[in-house]
Amino acid sequence: MTIAPLIKILLFSLLLQQESGSVMSGLVKSESEDFIDWWQHTVFYQIYPRSFKDSNGDGIGDLRGITSQLQYLADTGISATWLSPIFQSPMVDFGYDISDYKAIQPEYGTMQDFEELIDTAYNLGIKVVLDFVPNHSSDKHEWFLKSAAKEPGYEDFYVWHDGLLQDNGTRSPPNNWQSVFYGSAWEWHEGRQQYYLHQFTKEQPDLNFRNPKVVQAMDNVLLFWLNKGVAGFRIDAVNHLFEDDTLQDEPLSAKTQDPLSYDYTRHIYTKDLPEVLQMVQHWRKLLDDFSAKHPKGPTRIMMTEAYAGLTQLADYYEDVSGTKGSHLPFNFHFITDVKGDSDARDYVYNVEKWLIYMPRGHAANWVMGNHDNPRVASRFGPASVDAMNMLLLTLPGVAVTYNGEELGMQDYREISWEDTVDPPAKNVGEELYKEVSRDPERTPFQWNNKKNAGFSDSSKTWLPVHPNYLELNLEAQKAANKSHYKVYTDLIELRKSAIMRLGRFDIEPLSRWVFAFKREYPNFESIITIINVSDEEQLVDLSEFLSQPKKLVVEICGVDSNYKYGQSLAASALLLAAREGLVCRLV
Repeated sequence: MTIAPLIKILLFSLLLQQESGSVMSGLVKSESEDFIDWWQHTVFYQIYPRSFKDSNGDGIGDLRGITSQLQYLADTGISATWLSPIFQSPMVDFGYDISDYKAIQPEYGTMQDFEELIDTAYNLGIKVVLDFVPNHSSDKHEWFLKSAAKEPGYEDFYVWHDGLLQDNGTRSPPNNWQSVFYGSAWEWHEGRQQYYLHQFTKEQPDLNFRNPKVVQAMDNVLLFWLNKGVAGFRIDAVNHLFEDDTLQDEPLSAKTQDPLSYDYTRHIYTKDLPEVLQMVQHWRKLLDDFSAKHPKGPTRIMMTEAYAGLTQLADYYEDVSGTKGSHLPFNFHFITDVKGDSDARDYVYNVEKWLIYMPRGHAANWVMGNHDNPRVASRFGPASVDAMNMLLLTLPGVAVTYNGEELGMQDYREISWEDTVDPPAKNVGEELYKEVSRDPERTPFQWNNKKNAGFSDSSKTWLPVHPNYLELNLEAQKAANKSHYKVYTDLIELRKSAIMRLGRFDIEPLSRWVFAFKREYPNFESIITIINVSDEEQLVDLSEFLSQPKKLVVEICGVDSNYKYGQSLAASALLLAAREGLVCRLV
């Protein structure tokens, strides 16, 4: 199918349902602080429900557990939370295989529990964003069962193919496409006598978005949850939505000789097709229309997950014609392009390239971690926790925090094979599972030093708690004079200032290992963030960067810093400890 017919599909579906100074300066249309909409400078706190808080003692986090801890979010200064999937699911991929898009997973609670969560969050000034998984459903979803049975209206809800008939009479997959989770992306269905496409596990068949009925069904799902009071959606794996409809073989990548590895081919026919952008724009119109019809509520927003090229992600914001798409195409560069051994130039480059490519008038966003990648303390080292949170929370725009990063939680890499549940880890086997498992970053939240870190009263939790919970936990950090959590809350408080919301932005490497950036706004003292990303002390001179000889006053420092709040520092000779970050006022 060409792009033109797809446009007709999207229009049909809508009829059925009735912007370097600083790129951020493009947000400033007046002197009023109120121009910034709620989502343009918030901190989205990602909750992984299964690991956040267990309310009923079954070892699995749930909705009532989340509701019981919403006050913690409010006390921390969080005003928006994104919940990883809570919908009914066989839990093959822990909620990313959905069997009913309009029902709550029983392990997590009931629809009433969800409605109470929404009401409690609303009363605390917290907006709730749901994880929406449109690329694929569970193979237990009624849509798939009906499609497999070729029930009228559902025959083409998924991507089916007869496969290739071999000389010996057997059939093989129609092409060389691989699953992200290893192996062929095609699975034979005995009942229908055809192959179906699954870009992830075989229990996650890909929906056919070239079918207008699928588009309409997914629109109805979005509207269902919008009417329940959610403030928007994080769209999972959005760049996988469309595949080449001629099913061409993908070219080899030369990265591996293993034909079952996802790295075996270049995914030019299964990712980032032009139709994806049109679908994103379609959903943006749906959200804008809903917001316009419900003006007393907040702007309903969309965040999109796509590990894609920078120019493509920029188009997600707004394409060349000015058509808007995702409010926040997730920026994963601090995960994918910056490592523990990266130097200051790498950080500066990754910040600037996003701001350069982002269309003017839009909000930047920065994702430091999530449930699919090693935690900050494990990627950059525990000594970097405060500096990385300073980076995340003092950059312009939106920050995304994965639950536990405010404490400096660490991956539990010693989870046994027997306790491993992550599908990709199980797929590669016992010898290699530790290299790919996502379980280590998904362990239960560490509330205190009591049983199971205060996560659950159960004799066994769905994943083991990290043994370091006895020392590393929220209760201890709240009681301590200095802690990662207190640094984090100080940063959240600083973000409320107009200079952090509207201030112009400039960033430079001061040396190979130290970089700094400043925020400036009329009638405010400038805010300077300085970070040492090396394992050694670094002495730097900020005089040239600051243009004129002024004094630095410490606003926020890390738990191991020798500096103190309010301390005056010489800009011409600033000594930073290994992995140290400082946030200072320029007076």
